[in-house]
Amino acid sequence: MAKNELPPPNSVQSGKDVGEIARVWIVDGGLHVSLQKAFDDPSVWGIALLDIARHVARMYSEDGKVSFEENLEKIARMWRAEMDKPTDMGTTSAQ
Repeated sequence: MAKNELPPPNSVQSGKDVGEIARVWIVDGGLHVSLQKAFDDPSVWGIALLDIARHVARMYSEDGKVSFEENLEKIARMWRAEMDKPTDMGTTSAQ
């Protein structure tokens, strides 16, 4: 078990059609990802990634300091900046 490993949501235990599609870690300051080719069309990942961004924005708004909308805009602003000028393109390999 990795340090700070997260448990699956409760809905995973009660769901009928369940499949894991991604895991993400920070290793020595870098992002490491394990993915399943979960969708026939890669554009569906756009919906999945935005859904994750919404969860993140809600999580950060729970303390009441910054609204969900402001947090989501911060994420979108950084997304656009990273799309325009990537800080690290990373690498992808099959295991």
